[in-house]
Amino acid sequence: MPLSHLLLALSVVFIWGTNFVVIKWALADFPPFLFAALRFLLSVLPWVLLFRRPAVPWSRLAAFGVLLGVGQFGVLYWAMQRDITPGMASLLVQSQVFFTILMSMAFTGERMRLWQALALALAVAGYAVVAWYSVADPGAAITLLGVGLVLLAGLSWACANMVARTAGRVNMVGFIAWSSLFAVPPIVLISLLAEGPAAIAQAVTHASPAAWAAVLWQAVGNTVFGFGAWNWLLARHPATTVAPMALLVPVFGMLASTLLLDESLPGWKLSAAALVLGGLALNLYAGRLEAAARMARAGR
Repeated sequence: MPLSHLLLALSVVFIWGTNFVVIKWALADFPPFLFAALRFLLSVLPWVLLFRRPAVPWSRLAAFGVLLGVGQFGVLYWAMQRDITPGMASLLVQSQVFFTILMSMAFTGERMRLWQALALALAVAGYAVVAWYSVADPGAAITLLGVGLVLLAGLSWACANMVARTAGRVNMVGFIAWSSLFAVPPIVLISLLAEGPAAIAQAVTHASPAAWAAVLWQAVGNTVFGFGAWNWLLARHPATTVAPMALLVPVFGMLASTLLLDESLPGWKLSAAALVLGGLALNLYAGRLEAAARMARAGR
């Protein structure tokens, strides 16, 4: 991978990791579902005017939009409002990797390999550490509800991944823009019912310029640039070269939350991160090593 492409990949995972801090800042001014609705509204406009609708059935666009908008980001923002820290949210939402693997196996009938089972066990142990200390450590600023909500967001992300796989080779920025059309109405409805018109009006009229900049950043920096650049890299390099970079997302997330929000990093958080990241790394690299070994045996 050329240095310029490597720097682009690092910039994307840096943006995705530090974005959890930006979310926390915005949630000081916006209730979570309103914040999600504004994010996806700006993911629709003006992008649907610039990109043709991808050749994908409307049902898949709708499914992807609702899963990503309500299930992933709506639930994630809800959890981050007061039930989990940005650093731990950036770590736990990576559960989407394992949920995606499990669903792929369920649909294809593929058997789980030993190294995949070990990778899953490591990650589950890490999640269990976070869940335990959410109850045992009153100063953790994490609740068991927050852990459950972020894992639910990871599951929704995995379901969205499964829908995206059926879309085939399409312009992903256009796919996200058009699917966001279906994310906005249900999130707005939830915001009206759960947060109320008064809270919405208060937030919209009194939000700081920094909070509005955070909304714009969610749509342009995190979604359009982030996903667009990531998929541009995937189109030019093997997934096995690009995908490992995503391991740095929770690293940047935890470091940014510590530096910018003074989130503490006690030993149990570092242990949980080591277990989860170890599971993610094993899942990525063991498959590559196994494939290399098969090729070596075939070449004898």
